[in-house]
Parts: sequence; structure tokens; C-alpha cells
Amino acid sequence: MNFQQLRAVRETVRCDFSLTDAAVVLQASQSGVSRQIRDLEQELGITLFTRSGKRLVGLTLPGDHLLPIIERVLDSGLDLQQAGQAFLARQDGLLSIAATHAQARYALPDAVQRFRGFFPEVRLHLHQGSPRQIAQMLLEGEVDLGIATDLPTDHPQLAVFSCREWGHLAIVREGHSLLREAPLTIERLARHPLITYDSGLTGRSRIDEVFAAHGLKPEIVLTAMDADVIKRYVELGMGVGVIADIAFDSRRDTRLRALDAKHLFGANDTQLAVRRGGPLRQYAYAFADLFAPGLGQLAATQSGID
Repeated sequence: MNFQQLRAVRETVRCDFSLTDAAVVLQASQSGVSRQIRDLEQELGITLFTRSGKRLVGLTLPGDHLLPIIERVLDSGLDLQQAGQAFLARQDGLLSIAATHAQARYALPDAVQRFRGFFPEVRLHLHQGSPRQIAQMLLEGEVDLGIATDLPTDHPQLAVFSCREWGHLAIVREGHSLLREAPLTIERLARHPLITYDSGLTGRSRIDEVFAAHGLKPEIVLTAMDADVIKRYVELGMGVGVIADIAFDSRRDTRLRALDAKHLFGANDTQLAVRRGGPLRQYAYAFADLFAPGLGQLAATQSGID
């Protein structure tokens, strides 16, 4: 038994037992409305309508008895839907976001700060993890939004959207030989010990693919989950760092110099993901819009609010 079957009964009665008119109201086919009624009658084990051939001409005694109950159930369903919509529209509660360190540290602060101005009653809970961990948190309903690069694409339950483009930088200490060897090439970069992200993080797969495509095996002396650690060891002279461009600020990172490496490793996408079939509070979509303008409505459509 479902609401669609109950609506078929109610609208058929309201349309003076005309299946054609009821189908127009329900935006369905006449055969579809007839099938919904027959399925309900079969499930209940009673006949709701009297028939003359294929035409419905009135309600049976059981049908007349059940019609007010059907009306109450549908009205209660509408009340429930309205209550749910009212809950989703409330501007207080909790918003949980999972992001990689690079996104949480460098890309999210502006959106978080502006969000707090618009929704001061909403508590924010920020989780950090790898792209696969973020996908799992979304699938388990632990978080509302996931933000990362290279989110897994093998989960049909997730809707994943590209929202920002970024590239890699090579970072070195002042006076490093790479600063005198412009332009930066993949061969020149491979001559130096490298410090970069752990596998599966912040475009690391793209870095490995490019070296492999050139038949190069760089000496990666250290890997880390976040750029701050990578920069620290570059400052100590352990090697050349390869980090996301969003993680470098010349005003703050005064002991380091950056060389553009986007032409070597290409562009990467920051992605935002939501779980399909689970409408979120409206402020979650507002946050998506603050992070990437125009993304909120798209995410709402894919997660089931539209």
C-alpha cells in the first residue's frame, strides 16, 4: 500500500469516477490510475468501486466506508511532508563536513567564516580524512558534505560535483638550483629528492602518473598528509616539495620560493559530494553555494530535495 494508490482512489472519486480526468489531475496515464486502484483492491482484499464494464460508476459499501480513512491518511501524509520541510528550513542545528587537510586548512576558512555570519545558530563539525575515508563517512551518514580531490567514483549512492580548479607548485629554499633553471621541466624536477603528499591525497595520483609517463622514477624521500609538514621539511633542506598551489602564501612562507608546476601535472578538481536520496537541511546547500557559487541547487537536486 502506498500514497500513490490512495491518491488514485481519492482523485477518481473527486473526478466523478472518471479515470481520464483523474489521470490528468495526477499527471499519469489512465491505465496507470486504473492499475493503482486494482493493486490496492487486491492488497486490501475488497472491491472499492462498482463497475459497468470498464467504467467506474460509484463506490461499493466497503469503498464508501474506507474513503474517509483514505482522506485522513493523505492529509496526515501532507502534514508529515510539511513538518519535514519545515524542519529542513530551520536555521539552527548541526552541519558536518568532511574534508582533506588541504581543503580544511586553505580552501574552507572563507566559506566557513561567511557561513557563520549567515547562520549563527548552526554548529559546524569539521572532520578530516583521505578521499576514501570521506566517501565512507558520507555513505554512513556521518557527515553532510564531503570536500576533496580525487573522491572515489565507484559509489553510485554519492553525487560528486567539480567546483574548483587548482594546480601544483614545486617549492624550494632560497638559492636552490631549480630557481636558476627555468623553465621547470619534469626531468629537472626528477633529479632532486622530492617531498610530497601520501598516496591518495591532493592529486598525488596525478604526480605519479606524470613521472611514469616520462619513464622517470623520482626519489621521494618523505610523504605527508598535509602541506604544512611538507613545507617544514623543505625548509630543513631535505628536498623539493610538490604541493597544492592553495597551500602556499608568499607572505607567510617567507623562507620558501614557489615554481609553477601546473604545466607539468595539469589541473586538478576540488570536488564536493553529497549522498543521494537524503535531503539535507537547507543551510547545507547554502554552505555549498558559499564554497562554490551555484553548486547548492545542483547538490539539492541530486540529493533528493527537488
